[in-house]
Amino acid sequence: MALEIGARINAIEAEDQDSVTRKIDFSGVNVLYFYPKDDTPGCTKEACGFRDDISEFADRGVRVWGVSTDGVASHKKFTEKYKLNFPLLSDKDKKICKAFDVPATLTAKRITYIIVDSIVVYVDPAVRPEGHSRALLEKIDELT
Repeated sequence: MALEIGARINAIEAEDQDSVTRKIDFSGVNVLYFYPKDDTPGCTKEACGFRDDISEFADRGVRVWGVSTDGVASHKKFTEKYKLNFPLLSDKDKKICKAFDVPATLTAKRITYIIVDSIVVYVDPAVRPEGHSRALLEKIDELT
């Protein structure tokens, strides 16, 4: 289950890997990707893909946000180990998962949204970690 294209998104607030509380209003173009767990094989491939492509997202004016149910300390270790260069949001209480209809029993299901000015314009409920960021860049080019 996931939000549908056209859904309006409210602002969210969450702590990132640096214990900074981020208030995200989803103005402009945003990629919000949910992933199960820090420092696991698939999630690491996915995050490193975003890391390697982050300048291409920035060139397009796109902000990238990763979300999992891991805590701030886990996110900090993960970002330092792999030199991740974008925010990872901690959703230990699963409020963000709930707001985005992302199933999360122990961990969040892998789902990605492209959100433009608070409106969902693309949903991928069957993400393949490897090549994910490249596929999203192509989709963003197609949509914008």
